[in-house]
Amino acid sequence: MTERPGNPDVLVIGAGIVGAAVARAAAEAGFSVTVVERGTIAAGTTSRCEGNLLVSDKEVGPELELALHSQRIWRGELAEHAAQWEFEAKGGLVVAASEGAKTALDALAEHQRSLGIRADDVPDIAALHDIEPYLNPAMAGGVYYPDDAQVQPVLAAHHLLRLARDRGARLLTGVTVTGIRTRAGRAIGIDSSAGAMDAGVVVNCAGPWAGEIAALAGLELPVLPRRGFVLVTEPVPVTVRHKVYAAEYVQNVASSDAGLQVSSVVEGTPSGTILMGASRERVGFDTSFSAEAVGRVARAGAELFPVLADVQILRTYSGFRPYCPDHLPVIGPDARLPGLWHAAGHEGAGIGLSVGTAALIVQALRGEPTDLPLDAFRPERFAERVAA
Repeated sequence: MTERPGNPDVLVIGAGIVGAAVARAAAEAGFSVTVVERGTIAAGTTSRCEGNLLVSDKEVGPELELALHSQRIWRGELAEHAAQWEFEAKGGLVVAASEGAKTALDALAEHQRSLGIRADDVPDIAALHDIEPYLNPAMAGGVYYPDDAQVQPVLAAHHLLRLARDRGARLLTGVTVTGIRTRAGRAIGIDSSAGAMDAGVVVNCAGPWAGEIAALAGLELPVLPRRGFVLVTEPVPVTVRHKVYAAEYVQNVASSDAGLQVSSVVEGTPSGTILMGASRERVGFDTSFSAEAVGRVARAGAELFPVLADVQILRTYSGFRPYCPDHLPVIGPDARLPGLWHAAGHEGAGIGLSVGTAALIVQALRGEPTDLPLDAFRPERFAERVAA
């Protein structure tokens, strides 16, 4: 690192789950770390999601490999902290409403098994009801993923940052980044509402706003917001035991359609409430309520679990998932501006992928071989495709 005395080795922009994970991993590796956040810890996307740690919804490729790498970290070196972020190894059930959907789901599961993922065939409604008794009896079958899990995302961000601060990391909230400082063609820090700050490297962990941070350096990074709504029901007796979602959810995750898409995702919580999702639409940073999206989510949830049709919805909330056009995050140094790094664009998988992303960032910062190749995640890949 080339920072001046008193300046951090690593300056992280964003105190959501990804920024918190990067800060923790970097501090654990011996780097001096400063985190700057324009709001409060986990105030953005991290506080407006369900906290998924999923392998079931990943198609075979780099994202699935990153999900498996992250699972090993959540369940390995971070396992001693599991209670602090309410780690719940609840398992996931993906269900198909038709024989055609079941055939496609089985093909995906077979590919996933080739990578060592546990994916158990659930051949018919009788077997489905053994796992989820209240599921719609019209379902044709499904696949059960015992390694799908859940954390409370806000708690996870807070505790990861606490671990970073225990190792000397510094957290500055209420600080807006206004520019990327450069010298001799290299990023050397930031300009901010709290003044100029220099650092060895700057890591952009700004979630859906990562493109805006890159633009401050004159770079294009196509991380775009994709809005989604979640519904929360009144507390009810145990009705949904696992995370349950329709097979179409995997297709919607992989879709680039800007219009409203809804596929049913339903799960219970320890408090007895039921969470229902999921909608996706690209509407910029529009925070307005969408009766259409919420209505479709509610109907989809009741189609999956008819017993929920008359359950009262207590509240809804929405957030912005950081979407990249090729559905892969941006991870690593930006070759267009040495000293600027990115860890963003994980869309709806950021909670689960955060710790694996952080581990790769720190390995690369140390000049070590990374556990996974970073080529598929290179930040400059989009600009190269335009140039070609």
